[in-house]
Amino acid sequence: MRADFAEVSWDSAKSKWLVRITVGEEVVRRFCDLPRNAGEQDLSAAAQKTLQDEGYDLDSTAIKIQKPLVA
Repeated sequence: MRADFAEVSWDSAKSKWLVRITVGEEVVRRFCDLPRNAGEQDLSAAAQKTLQDEGYDLDSTAIKIQKPLVA
């Protein structure tokens, strides 16, 4: 199945990265255990693996990564 897009963002409440996969109106949320300072390549690879694990296909250019602001 083809996902519309995926987004990776830092969830400060859980202190984990959150991968959101959007397929139509459905949104699948999965957390990954990468460190907060993980690089974009690692985050993109984690999103791709999550997509694959959930049975979705998506071009890596459709993955949006939102890095947390450093306070």
